[in-house]
This record gives sequence, structure tokens and C-alpha cells, in this order.
Amino acid sequence: MSDLPYEAETDGFIVRVRPQYLPEQSDPDERRWVWAYHIEIVNASAETAQLVGRAWTITDATGHVETVAGPGVVGQQPVLKPGESYTYSSGCPLGTPSGAMVGLYVMEGEARGRFDIAVPAFSLDLPGLRRVVN
Repeated sequence: MSDLPYEAETDGFIVRVRPQYLPEQSDPDERRWVWAYHIEIVNASAETAQLVGRAWTITDATGHVETVAGPGVVGQQPVLKPGESYTYSSGCPLGTPSGAMVGLYVMEGEARGRFDIAVPAFSLDLPGLRRVVN
């Protein structure tokens, strides 16, 4: 797992991502490489907000792009009060040994209604390969 997380801040909401290659779930002979990504969302704002949706753009090493969107994350729609954080882990299989992900979370705030917060772009690279995204 990466020592330093990828990080983005939007209007007082901080999103940190740590990708991790999963060799035990990968099968390069079958062109399948699998990563976990560990997410921490910190509410450093003064407003309580609920994470109601997410949208991901996943790009593999050949430039093939897949988009994924839906309600919540891992079956949850957490409410984050000021000063609270939420963590979860999920996964992503690719047909190439590297790629990248970027996304956003759709939040529902008490005062301002719906707004988006950024998930930083992060690399999915085999251990020992040079990072592509900073």
C-alpha cells in the first residue's frame, strides 16, 4: 500500500486515497490485475452533509475508459458531521497492469443542498513501477 495518500480538498471536505495492488486476486496470465483502494473522507467544514452518490472514471493502460456511478459507497450513505470522518475500502479489476482512477462524491448538505467533492486522481500501478499520477 502507498505510504503517502493521494489527497484532494473541496470546500472543507478532504478525501484521501491509498491504492493497494492485490496479487492474490490478480491473474496476469488471464489479463486480470486487481487493486483495492482505501478511502478516508474528512469533514473539516462547518456543515453536516450526507454522501448520497459517487461517480468514477477508470482508465486502463490502453486508454480504455469506464465510468461507474451510483448511490452511496459500498452500500452506505454516511452522514458526516463537522470534524467527523468516514473510511471504507473497495476494489477495481483492470485488464492491464496499470491504470488510473478519478472521481467525485455527491453530497447533500443541510444548508446548501447538493454539491460535489473531488476524489483525487490516483494511479493503479504494479509495485516497483513509477507512479503516473501525483
